[in-house]
Amino acid sequence: MGLKKKKIGILGGSFDPAHKGHLAISKEAAKRFELKQIIWAITKKNPFKNKSNTTLSKRIEGCKKIIGRSKYIKVKFYENIIKSNKTINLINFLTKNKKNEIYFLMGADNLINFHRWHKWKTISQKCNIMVFDRHGYKKKSLNSVTFKRLNKKNLNFIEFNKVNISSSQLRKI
Repeated sequence: MGLKKKKIGILGGSFDPAHKGHLAISKEAAKRFELKQIIWAITKKNPFKNKSNTTLSKRIEGCKKIIGRSKYIKVKFYENIIKSNKTINLINFLTKNKKNEIYFLMGADNLINFHRWHKWKTISQKCNIMVFDRHGYKKKSLNSVTFKRLNKKNLNFIEFNKVNISSSQLRKI
């Protein structure tokens, strides 16, 4: 008889700034997939974006403010521990504990270039990828290299009541 694994969601990013869309994705994932914990894995710098003008500590503070008193969402910075900002290294670190089952959460905009991520196919083999629809990205993400090439049992495209907001929009305010 196999032990029941602990389902953990990972939402990675620079969170520059964190917003209600991140929270909506987290709540939806927790509810739909019975996730026991969601980790907002904050990165110092997203390799596909310009350097942030907001300090890491301010972004962590912003994340904590958005999640409020949530018992199941935790904000963590792993790069000092794993000595990397690569998603695959974080997944490898978290799956060392064989009791963990990882659900990697992302917005549909990230799926479009996911095939450019370091060891993207390995990421898909080691965890469940949950792609949350975002306004204006559905068609492009469903036509992406990643969506066409990956085994659909490891990749779920999730439609839900979206929050029409993004960090880049908020930075312009």
